[in-house]
Amino acid sequence: MHRSVSMIRKQTLAIATAAAFVAVLAAGCQTTDPYTGQPQTNRTGTGALIGAGLGVAAGLLTGDSAVERRQHAMIGAGIGGLAGAAVGNYQDRQQAALNEKLRGTGVDVARKGDNITLNMPGNVTFAFNSSNLDPKFYPVLNDVAGVLREYHQTVVEVAGHTDNIGSDEVNQRLSEQRAAAVAQYLQAQGVQQQRLITVGGGKRYPIASNDTEAGRAANRRVEITLVPVQS
Repeated sequence: MHRSVSMIRKQTLAIATAAAFVAVLAAGCQTTDPYTGQPQTNRTGTGALIGAGLGVAAGLLTGDSAVERRQHAMIGAGIGGLAGAAVGNYQDRQQAALNEKLRGTGVDVARKGDNITLNMPGNVTFAFNSSNLDPKFYPVLNDVAGVLREYHQTVVEVAGHTDNIGSDEVNQRLSEQRAAAVAQYLQAQGVQQQRLITVGGGKRYPIASNDTEAGRAANRRVEITLVPVQS
């Protein structure tokens, strides 16, 4: 009996210690974006904290083969590819241009290797449960389109994501519709259609916990990932 109580006490202490450690890690995941001035979450840390069952930031959803096919098509259409050190330099300049244009908008500009991802939270893009672009977001997309027109040697993946409220089917459809709405707007602003890929992630790729409204708001987002065309 005493041994059982002792074991329970040890387990309780271990759980409490682990919870405190996770809380410290979660606090450490919050930083301030130096360009936008907005609070941002360290996605790698958050992904580890919320567990493999929830997933992490999706990044590129269409996969390498789909992007490669689009790159080949773009090269065939006369859009030259980049090679060697020119790839990183090109993306460095494009990232700097996006940081300048998007400062203070709430849009996060992230870099992973040679890919650049723009994370556009739902509170600045769409109303709840809607795929109609918020008119207040037009100037932001206009700035994004301007940079994309200047740096045209990239494949542009537009991925929609949702929170976990509602059925899988509804969320998948909504994520696809949101991605399509953003891609159509960019195309109307002069971004070549052959550069654009749209995909819906539904609710499968949260970047925050869906247990809170703040987390759900972070998960309702559109991510635009820019992949350089390489020769």
